[in-house]
Amino acid sequence: MKINFSAAIALALILPLSSIAQESSKARVPADSRSAAPGKISLITLDPGHFHAALVQKSMYPVIDPEVHVYAPGGPELQAHLALVRQYNERADQPTHWKETVYEGPDYLQKMISERKGNVVVMAGNNHLKTEYIDRAVRAGFNVLSDKPMAIDVAGFRLLAKAFDEAAARQVLLYDIMTERSEITNILQKELVHLPGVFGELRPGSAADPSVVMESVHFYYKNVSGRTLTRPDWFFDPAQQGEALADVGTHLLDLVQWICFPSTPLDYTKDIRVLSASTWPTPMGLSQFSVITQKNAFPAFLKPYLRDDTLLETHGNGEVTYRLRDVYARVTARWEYQAPAGSGDTHHATFKGTKATLEIRQGAGEGFQPTLYILPVSTSDAYTAAVADIVRHLATRYPGITLKKVAAGWTVDIPASYKVGHEAHFAQVMQRYLGFLAAGRIPDWEIKGMLAKYYTSTKALELARPR
Repeated sequence: MKINFSAAIALALILPLSSIAQESSKARVPADSRSAAPGKISLITLDPGHFHAALVQKSMYPVIDPEVHVYAPGGPELQAHLALVRQYNERADQPTHWKETVYEGPDYLQKMISERKGNVVVMAGNNHLKTEYIDRAVRAGFNVLSDKPMAIDVAGFRLLAKAFDEAAARQVLLYDIMTERSEITNILQKELVHLPGVFGELRPGSAADPSVVMESVHFYYKNVSGRTLTRPDWFFDPAQQGEALADVGTHLLDLVQWICFPSTPLDYTKDIRVLSASTWPTPMGLSQFSVITQKNAFPAFLKPYLRDDTLLETHGNGEVTYRLRDVYARVTARWEYQAPAGSGDTHHATFKGTKATLEIRQGAGEGFQPTLYILPVSTSDAYTAAVADIVRHLATRYPGITLKKVAAGWTVDIPASYKVGHEAHFAQVMQRYLGFLAAGRIPDWEIKGMLAKYYTSTKALELARPR
């Protein structure tokens, strides 16, 4: 499906992404006269069951047709998706102007394939179905932008690997939504890891003492775009939503790869060794479940996870220790019911270098805001001067960042203008994907990185033992 951008549109779109978009790749966008008009991308939303499908449309994009074709079986999840898009259209501040053209019916997938009303399929919903959706869409010649995860078990990973081969053969672009790369503290942590004057070299670590440690905590009860989120009941079924490691854990696995080995093609058959993994439940009472799902009883498919028919022990937590090339890493993904007042989802990340440890904390001491620490091995005057000089130089690329002295070292003070929030990151990912479409390719390291992280998550779950 050739996206025939004009030179002006393409240049305006990909300038911030030129260093990425120019890298080599197996995937190219083919010609297809049946797809969108020249210079336009037309979106298809397939079976939206997660609010991330709507967040892709929280902003408008000049090269994307405002008409979006939605194919779904119908039901409350579709209506929730349409309501959220409508909310963006009707807001007072910078309203969008999407037109949702909807097809409802049991043959929604085949209808999407036969009608070919767009050239990019957006997927965010039931993860049990997603890998098959990806495979079918790619084999039909559609580009795909998929929410994470693309696969939730080993069988799904095998199918996903075939889908990437098929995407290369059919010259379509298959990509997943990794919003955490757009978070400013993660960006600056990556920058500093690769500045030897501050960080030195990354320590290899060991299985008992990994040099990279990441943990995220998400919450079932949350607000999205100012309203309390209603989750579908299948969200709590690991066979449909996936275990924590296979779901939000993919963000952490992606960050480890992206920070430690940027722009490096990883070979999951050689570069990754999963050492240990475990999962454990998050207990939830029926009243809590009802608040989140608006259902007054547990569905039958959750019966295997009920204790005394009253307490749901959903598989909300997981941890994996693995070796990525010569680096030992540990990743933990957790879910709790509700965040403490004034907080939300949290992220913790530690990278241990020979000169300093770089750590992101987001606890009460940081006001629940992600904060990047530089914790030096030595506090010599020479090192202090070197850090100050390096951060001043870094500020020429990220204007306004400064150092703030704390007891154990420094924090990187980041202007509020960079802290746009999680929902805004979806537009940034879309811009990255549009850059790939404009260039006609996804970098090879990105494709191999997707395979590497989904291999790691699904292999970990194959080895995991419940606590």
